[in-house]
Amino acid sequence: MHSLERIGRYRLERRLGSGAFATVWLAHDDELDAPVAVKVLAENWAHRLDVRERFLSEARLLRRAGSSRVVQVYDIGELPDDRPYFVMQYADAGTLADLLAAGPLPVPRALALTAEAARGAAALHEAGIVHRDIKPTNVLLRTAPDGERLLLLADLGLAKSLAQASVLTLAAGSAGYQPPEQAEPGEGIDARADVYSLGAVGYELVTGAVPGPPGKVVPPGRLRPDLGEDAERALLRALEPDRERRWPTAQAFADELDRLAAASGARSGSRLDAVRGRIGTATLVMAGVLAAAVAAVTVTVVLNRPTGSAGAVTVRDATGRVAVRVPAGWARELRDSGWDPHTLGLAAGHQPGLVVADRVADWSDLGAAVDGVFVGVVEHGDATARVDALAHSGCRYAGARAFSAGAWHGRVRTWNDCPDGGSVTESALGPANGSARPEVYVQVRQQGEADATDAVLRSLRVT
Repeated sequence: MHSLERIGRYRLERRLGSGAFATVWLAHDDELDAPVAVKVLAENWAHRLDVRERFLSEARLLRRAGSSRVVQVYDIGELPDDRPYFVMQYADAGTLADLLAAGPLPVPRALALTAEAARGAAALHEAGIVHRDIKPTNVLLRTAPDGERLLLLADLGLAKSLAQASVLTLAAGSAGYQPPEQAEPGEGIDARADVYSLGAVGYELVTGAVPGPPGKVVPPGRLRPDLGEDAERALLRALEPDRERRWPTAQAFADELDRLAAASGARSGSRLDAVRGRIGTATLVMAGVLAAAVAAVTVTVVLNRPTGSAGAVTVRDATGRVAVRVPAGWARELRDSGWDPHTLGLAAGHQPGLVVADRVADWSDLGAAVDGVFVGVVEHGDATARVDALAHSGCRYAGARAFSAGAWHGRVRTWNDCPDGGSVTESALGPANGSARPEVYVQVRQQGEADATDAVLRSLRVT
């Protein structure tokens, strides 16, 4: 593929993801001063008229949907080599697949997110479109100006108008999310095909597992005992092999999920309050950090270094802007796809960041013994003030101290005797050369008496 720096007026920043037929870039619209996503047909398919038409059809269907629940198309054009491209809304907060990287979600959250996805599908159906490939990687999250997370359906590469879908002759979809009528050539489909896929998404959000083949799905309550019978019944109805037995519409499914999410949230509210009191503010911050990721980026990499191995290892985030050295025994798993400073009480957005630990999935649980480091870049706002406001219930506050070494100076606060027997340090750092930006937020969790915090902070590099 030819090297690209600009597409039309859009300045390319980095690749978000690639598939068999296209590449998606994060770009900047210099005229409107806004980030956008640009999807470009792959060079090796540029002269296949059928593939080209399918690519352009996706842009037309997205535009036709015209819903705030579906990714918006802003522009369309051709490169000098005749490859088509279209410009879309950029979703800065990742996908449902990214949320699942740390395991199943709390039941009320999982049901509410599935309901939001179902309302997106309902908007497509109202516009006369069936998606045919709803799955966690095709459900995006975007941060609204007020900090709220909005859900968007994306990737209509397999979508068809409902009129066409009723006489489809080719199989389509992804294993685990594909209804039986969509797997057999010659079977016409309707909007209830998407209801099946939505049921599969909900199933995965509450269990962490993709459902089995149609008709052989393990009841989700066996994998998630706290799910509740009504929620299990709603998901299994969506996953009925016989479409006549499914929810009749995506909107009906969404309405039921909303009711169940509200009921489940009310039941778990007191339990969640107790958890918040036990693990403290900063660990709730990190739960939000672990949920923030860029679409189409692998967010957890198993590095396969044994705990306790000697030496230090340098790890970097996905952008390459953040680098830090940590004890080799800590560098077993890396989540490198960034964070949202809104989880620290700062302005919302996506910034470079990483968490590296021996067990990333346990990072937000102060009752689980973990050794590791979180680093998040802060381009706007006062990180020091936010870090000074953090607390860790269940830990003993050991005070604060100044730090000045290498490229950074700032303030380090320490808590000892945490529920896992270890310690936590929170740091807000600024450049030692006196420039205002960027600031960096660093959290270190560690076991034992030896303190690696200063070595970690001295090694930190941000470009």
